[in-house]
Amino acid sequence: MDTDRSTFEAYAIFETGGKQYQAVPGKTLAVEKLDAEAGESITFEKVLMKRTPESCVVGKPYVEGVQLKASIVKHTRGPKLIAFKFKRRKKCRVKKGHRQDITVIRIESI
Repeated sequence: MDTDRSTFEAYAIFETGGKQYQAVPGKTLAVEKLDAEAGESITFEKVLMKRTPESCVVGKPYVEGVQLKASIVKHTRGPKLIAFKFKRRKKCRVKKGHRQDITVIRIESI
């Protein structure tokens, strides 16, 4: 299996919204809603791991002194998820829909 390793020479794993994401410079990610306007620059300080071609640093639990810079592309909503509950033989049915608010970010630098 031939993979292009040049895109993964430097990356970081960071945490936001209770979830972990892989950050590659130039990559666009959809994360939990952030309180900032589109076009603003933000930094993430909860970096769990940072890898460069020379070294790999793993935090306990976070890496000290590493900040991830990103810019907000837009705010949108995720796909519709359906929660359907029923009790058999009781004529009890509940159908609920949910769309999560998400923020699309572009990683500028690690």
